[in-house]
Amino acid sequence: MYKIVKKRALADNIVLMDIEAPRVAKHCYPGQFVIVKMDEKGERIPLTVCDYDREAGTVTIVFQTVGASTQQMAKYEVGEAFRDFVGPLGCKSELIDEDPEVLKKKNILFVAGGVGTAPVYPQVKWMKEQGYDVDCIIGARNKGLIILEDEMKAVAKNTYVCTDDGSYGFKGNVNDQIKDLVNNQGKKYDLVIAIGPVIMMKFVCILTKELGIPTVVSMNPIMVDGTGMCGACRLTVGGEVKFACVDGPEFDGHLVDFDQSMKRQQMYKTEEGRAMLKLQEGDTHKNGGCGCGGN
Repeated sequence: MYKIVKKRALADNIVLMDIEAPRVAKHCYPGQFVIVKMDEKGERIPLTVCDYDREAGTVTIVFQTVGASTQQMAKYEVGEAFRDFVGPLGCKSELIDEDPEVLKKKNILFVAGGVGTAPVYPQVKWMKEQGYDVDCIIGARNKGLIILEDEMKAVAKNTYVCTDDGSYGFKGNVNDQIKDLVNNQGKKYDLVIAIGPVIMMKFVCILTKELGIPTVVSMNPIMVDGTGMCGACRLTVGGEVKFACVDGPEFDGHLVDFDQSMKRQQMYKTEEGRAMLKLQEGDTHKNGGCGCGGN
């Protein structure tokens, strides 16, 4: 059992929890995710790691209550425990293994949309701990949905907050903020790392391609099972079939077929759609995950 040692509401329907999971905390890195299961019959819920404390043996998760399982999960209080807390899963951020001499010469901009701020935070924090200064944009529809602003400001060189309705910070979406930084403020970036809703990442990539800035995205929003065995997170990257949960979740954003991915997500919501995808995609519908060829 994995005990909840801290719980905090970050915004309406967005909850932060620190979970006592020493083994996971010892081995996880920014960019990875965990699978949470409330009880023996509960749904498997993939959540990206928001933070970790190796000494305390805790892992921080952030989730939005969008369905029955996450609504039930939000009712858990400090002292209660989850049945399973599996991880770390997925590949760690490529920044972790990059040559320090190369990395320190890069001007990096992180772009966080909504709940995507949670997986952005540990990467920015890691960069700070290694002595690298980076910029970060936090964007949301309105002020009430901005999360982890103070935490991000403590680790980023510059943190820019924007809201679609102008209720807080810069008025406009994250793309408007990027354009302002690059075109009006003369900022130059060698790499953009964008995490948020799939539609947001798509339009960030369209813009950064025009600006000539390499871009990495995290496709964690499309994950369901976390092992590659369900076929939900199948996507095409540079013409090749990939699975976000085992090959990612991070990919070269300029190579991701976002339109195909979003269309698949709509189809995957229905039993008929899943059957059609399985028929159309044949042997590439599932990754196979553990190698058992799961049914």
